[in-house]
Amino acid sequence: MLFHPTNLPYIILLGIGISLFLLVIFSGGLDNDADLDAEAELDVDADADADFSAGDVLGWLGIGKAPLLLLLAIDFSLWGVAGWMLNVLLGIPKGILSGFVLVGSMLVSLFLGSLISQPLGKIFASFGEDTSSDRLIGCLGTVSSSSIPTEDQGKIGQVDVIDPASNLVTINATLPQWATVIPRRGQEVIVIDRQPQNYLVIANDRAEREKWLAR
Repeated sequence: MLFHPTNLPYIILLGIGISLFLLVIFSGGLDNDADLDAEAELDVDADADADFSAGDVLGWLGIGKAPLLLLLAIDFSLWGVAGWMLNVLLGIPKGILSGFVLVGSMLVSLFLGSLISQPLGKIFASFGEDTSSDRLIGCLGTVSSSSIPTEDQGKIGQVDVIDPASNLVTINATLPQWATVIPRRGQEVIVIDRQPQNYLVIANDRAEREKWLAR
């Protein structure tokens, strides 16, 4: 029953997921063709009565939390495993029930994939490109620590950044001494410089950006 022909689509999905994982590993976790900036502006006509936006849907699906190639690898693998196991547990369902298994396993894979994509993305990013490079300068990030201290305080904060190669990278960060806005957890910042032990960031605030550009 485990290798019943009905399970073939899920075996294929699992094979696709594993193949994508191997591609992620051998390519260093990069996906140069994907635009995964979770903070990118979306040109969407908002419905005043809608309870969610396009950005909320993308975030729920895990887009922006990890490189797209890695996210697809996770989703396909989970879809294959979930569908395969449900078929076995239900005794190879037929007809409409098999359709429910197909859709249900897909929804389960999307939900679980969105939960585990970010931590997996951080793991793969740590084995990818060297984070101590200038490639992050100018990139947007989200504060993951309680706040970002100024560089003269002797402390550091942490920021999750999507680099130009669409890798999710967690970096140590401080504010320049001239910064006046203290970014808190969940707020957006811009990486403006690299120091020996950390990066300098500022709040993604118009006044702060103007100060930076004027220096």
